[in-house]
Amino acid sequence: MSTNQLTPKLFACSQSIPLAEKIAKEYGAELGKVSTTHFSDGEFQPAFEESIRGRRIFIIGSTFPNSDNLMEMLLMIDAAKRASARHITAVMPYFGWARQDRKDKPRVAIGAKLVANLLQAAGVTRIMTMDLHADQIQGFFEKPVDHMFASTIFLPYVKSLKLDNLTIASPDMGGSKRAYAYSKYLDSDVVICYKQRKKANVISHMELIGDVQGKNVILVDDMIDTGGTLAKAADIMMERGAKSVRAICTHPILSGTAIERIENSNLIELIVSDTIPLKRESSKIKVVSCAPLFADIMHKVQENRSISEQFLM
Repeated sequence: MSTNQLTPKLFACSQSIPLAEKIAKEYGAELGKVSTTHFSDGEFQPAFEESIRGRRIFIIGSTFPNSDNLMEMLLMIDAAKRASARHITAVMPYFGWARQDRKDKPRVAIGAKLVANLLQAAGVTRIMTMDLHADQIQGFFEKPVDHMFASTIFLPYVKSLKLDNLTIASPDMGGSKRAYAYSKYLDSDVVICYKQRKKANVISHMELIGDVQGKNVILVDDMIDTGGTLAKAADIMMERGAKSVRAICTHPILSGTAIERIENSNLIELIVSDTIPLKRESSKIKVVSCAPLFADIMHKVQENRSISEQFLM
């Protein structure tokens, strides 16, 4: 096999170009050329503007709503397959539709499984992602899944804060595993919030399990959507005597008035990654880039090296 065939190429979906540019810079490569034709009815057609025959290619794109972002990823994978790419890796820092990982009530779809089927039908040969909403989504694929944990990028920042009396908190019972993993590396206590919902994105009741008196608390979660859970959790913790409350959320969906809600909350700081571009900057939001992590994993996959050292959780 020629050297030309072994050299990978990196491409970006349009919604993730800023992140893809950072990843490419960390990787030490230029982004490949892609053009997109738009039709008057809203349909679009991406096209590779250079040969990818026999190459390993990485297609970088988070699939947050709207659904055009997922559709663009699928079309680019299909185009790569038909252009005779050797390996097609979908680099999806944020895997959209992951909250639909099971049937939680009758007559609903399992959206995450559907997305997995669509990616595989399109021709993907590997998936890279970070902080899936549910770990079992990896099992929806028959292809290799590299599932990174954002703790790799967040823990150094947390340690740099040098907080005393640190306590890690989970905003719900489902995130307790993540909270305990952070606490293990930070040698801290853990508290859990128990919440009940009337409907999606609406909390009817929340209770705190554990003591936060005099503690610097850091809430950890995989995503922040409306910000309602974190704002309410911060209020309760401050009422219970917490010294300060921060939050770490990997994927900043921040829909609707979420940024305003965070700015008006008791949170001192919201720490997020750049898997999803922020709608606007805020003095309360600190962005830690995931680009070095993905570039490193891509190098190791290309060179058939182990990536297990990246799994802090």
